[in-house]
Amino acid sequence: MTSYLTGLIGSGIGPSLSPPLHEREAAHHGLSYVYRLLDTDVLGQDVGELVRTARRFGYDGLNITHPCKQAVIPHLDELSEDARMLGAVNTVVFDGERAIGHNTDWTGFAESFARGLPDAPTRRVVQLGAGGAGAAVAHALLTMGADTLTVVDADPARATALAAELEARFGTGRARPAVQADLPELLAGADGLAHATPTGMARHPGLPLPASLLRPGLWVADIVYRPLETELLRQARALGCRTLDGGGMVVFQAAHAFRLFTGRLPDTERMLTHLTDLVAA
Repeated sequence: MTSYLTGLIGSGIGPSLSPPLHEREAAHHGLSYVYRLLDTDVLGQDVGELVRTARRFGYDGLNITHPCKQAVIPHLDELSEDARMLGAVNTVVFDGERAIGHNTDWTGFAESFARGLPDAPTRRVVQLGAGGAGAAVAHALLTMGADTLTVVDADPARATALAAELEARFGTGRARPAVQADLPELLAGADGLAHATPTGMARHPGLPLPASLLRPGLWVADIVYRPLETELLRQARALGCRTLDGGGMVVFQAAHAFRLFTGRLPDTERMLTHLTDLVAA
């Protein structure tokens, strides 16, 4: 039986459903597949140390999550075109002596959005978060045809840098930075809100913005999936907003990573069912 050793590096990842999500799909392919959690907080090691340890112990691949998607890059030998362009890595494949970084986040979000919010208007979109996940979500939204994306981050310099990168890639006027004080005016005229910060996760509960800024007619997409119903989505649904939880993104990015690790084509419908079962349990 073909065997694989993989894992996830991140902070506070105890609640992650990635291990059973990968392992259940692997079982359908007849693979011996172990997926371990490598929590930087628990192990007291940084992402570079953990990548080196995984390489030494014969890991086939790693997923990378918050807050390590950008910090991991200096510790890799090579980047895929997507990872280089986005400046963020969520998947590492060990190919012989080389550690190669990939980004399956943006395609994962794009597939989830197309499935969960079909025909949603994207003339004006506001995005919260300009980190590694934010870079991927922004790239996906503009690739899917958003006319204008306004990026807001707690660190204004990070929002400015991401907007400049997006404009260089997609054209002048397609992206712009803003500050949190601008949110009332921005959301009053927006079609949708994409949330790409850790707020709402089990370890970071709460709302990323005042609930009073939400309104009917605004679609809201969240990348957080533990819990699937964040406070942001709960408040938005109560107003009648169309919403998208983070479950689809985590499944589709996991499916793409699974294919990179194993060369096998995963069944995404089956993996979506697995996620539903795991969340219910």
